[in-house]
Amino acid sequence: MVFIDYQDGTPIYEQIVNQFKNRIVKGVLSADEKLPSVRGLAMELSINPNTIQRAYTELERQGYIYSVKGRGNFVSGKGNLREQKQMEILERLEALVTEAEEAGIESRVLTDYIQQKGKKGEKR
Repeated sequence: MVFIDYQDGTPIYEQIVNQFKNRIVKGVLSADEKLPSVRGLAMELSINPNTIQRAYTELERQGYIYSVKGRGNFVSGKGNLREQKQMEILERLEALVTEAEEAGIESRVLTDYIQQKGKKGEKR
């Protein structure tokens, strides 16, 4: 089920993209699994089918899904999407660490902060 937050400033198609990406990376949606049809999901969410199509096009562009003409959209089986996502996050983290060092924040402070946030995530 996809949830749309109309109070969020993020465009609807981006919310859809992010939710599907998270499900794919977490393994909730497996390789070659069929996604809901554009029309069906649009009706379920009461939004324009073009919004769903835009989200699916973006997911395909990013390599998360592929389309088969006349059959629908499917989760990509290419590569390991989880590893790709982890590498993407680590690259962003590396840039943030560099930025923090340039701002005079000690690595110990960063490490403590990350450990503290990790402990909060474990409680969920």
